[in-house]
Amino acid sequence: MPRRIGILGGTFDPIHSGHLDLAAAAERALGLTEIVVVPAHVPPHRSAPLASAFHRFAMAAIAIAGPSAWRVSDMELREAGRSYTANTLRRFNGRGVPPSELFFIAGADAFAEIGTWYDYPAILDLANFAVVSRPGFPADEIRRRMPELGARVANAVSGGREPLIILIDAVTADVSSSAIRHRVANGESIAGLVPAGVQQHIEQHGLYTPASIDPAGPGTAAEPAAGRLHGHE
Repeated sequence: MPRRIGILGGTFDPIHSGHLDLAAAAERALGLTEIVVVPAHVPPHRSAPLASAFHRFAMAAIAIAGPSAWRVSDMELREAGRSYTANTLRRFNGRGVPPSELFFIAGADAFAEIGTWYDYPAILDLANFAVVSRPGFPADEIRRRMPELGARVANAVSGGREPLIILIDAVTADVSSSAIRHRVANGESIAGLVPAGVQQHIEQHGLYTPASIDPAGPGTAAEPAAGRLHGHE
């Protein structure tokens, strides 16, 4: 069986059911042999995360506990500066994983902005892109919005060597990290929006509450000194 490694990158502030739905849909559609969840250190397209690297890594690990083919990597958290997908994919390439075996998983709404990503269009040669439908944004919309990518767009993996943009139509939860943070800050329930273990972690550590925001800046609150890690919605 050919090796097919899925990469799910993002800020994961916090990780939620929509993220997991994207990865599960790609896993089913493409027969992925492994999924690597990669929390970003400093996201290039949004403000700094509110939860620390320690907590975001911990929540990701809690969220994927169970599926043996899923794991969390701290490769971006260990790098100083902004986290760029192109650099992460090159690290995988440098470790012996060719573009034909890599599948970067993205929601259709996020992929529609790929023209603003660092090192575009060269990034398209570093991996296949598994583009999954999001509520209000079907994957097939990419064909209409980005006709210049037409030669690369497909609905299944082919036997060719050139990386593809593979469109996957699937139902994914209508939720965002910002909506979860807003609900927590307002004392509203987030049950069902995140895995139960992630909800417990948020509540146990008081994440995203007004009291958890440290005056020193985002991402510094409630971070245990002993477990500190060096360091997309």
